[in-house]
Amino acid sequence: MTTTIATRSGDLELGPMGLGTNVWGGRDEKPEASARVLEAALAAGITLVDTAEIYQGGSSELSIARALASWKAAGAGGARPVILSKFFPWPWRVSRSSLIAALHASLGRLGLEAVDVYLLHFPLPPLSLETWVDALADAVDAGLASAVGISNCDEKQLRLAHRVLADRGLPLACDEVEFSLLNRAPERNGTLAACAELGVPLVAYRPLGSGILPAAAPTTKGLRKLMAPRTDPRRLEELRSLLASIGAAHGGKSPSQIALNWVIAKGAVPIPGARSLAHLRENAGALGWSLSEEEVALLDAAGS
Repeated sequence: MTTTIATRSGDLELGPMGLGTNVWGGRDEKPEASARVLEAALAAGITLVDTAEIYQGGSSELSIARALASWKAAGAGGARPVILSKFFPWPWRVSRSSLIAALHASLGRLGLEAVDVYLLHFPLPPLSLETWVDALADAVDAGLASAVGISNCDEKQLRLAHRVLADRGLPLACDEVEFSLLNRAPERNGTLAACAELGVPLVAYRPLGSGILPAAAPTTKGLRKLMAPRTDPRRLEELRSLLASIGAAHGGKSPSQIALNWVIAKGAVPIPGARSLAHLRENAGALGWSLSEEEVALLDAAGS
């Protein structure tokens, strides 16, 4: 299943899954490793690369630029990946022009003249959502972004952003929200249904519940641990057992691959992170096959 984002000049193909780069650009990163991950992602049909100006203080965008340069120098061929970045409305950003300034800074780090998709990271005050979305439209008019969207917005905010952009003659590219078997809020609060109604892709971050869903996942630490979903340990183990059972029925798929396929089955585009080829290959194993309706229903009943 391929998801597309509409733009004024045509559609951008996202593919069924993206690549999250929240931890790219860290102190211990080896640039050649990120380049190999990007190349493997593209070979697997994972064409969306998700970043933000606040990821690693901008180092995630720099890391992507280095990986893109290595990929281009290698002459691997094929289309450049779809690059998505995000603007964070810090409290001191009290003018809509600050969005354009931030986008110019992101483009400088990414080494691009225009980003494919640019999002408002959070709908935070002091400026209104309408003001920020209108500023996103300015970015498209200025040729700095092909498509624009929102992140961490509920159904009401989604519909508002959709209307504001429609008044500017633009489609809403996507709504990026947290969504997994451990966080079903978008499915329950109407956001997922509204996305389907309006033809707006839902991009799912933390599709593995901050890494705590798969039994073999490393222990989540620091701020990411504080942000991880709270789940009853016994229920979590029951869910993991079900994931393993369904995985066995699909020829030995891992719990994380089943969980990612469940997100795809819900009509969303998961963007799991990958810092190594092993991580990337594990994620890519969720592609090219589908859960049955019965299996999706079983996971629905067992999930949060």
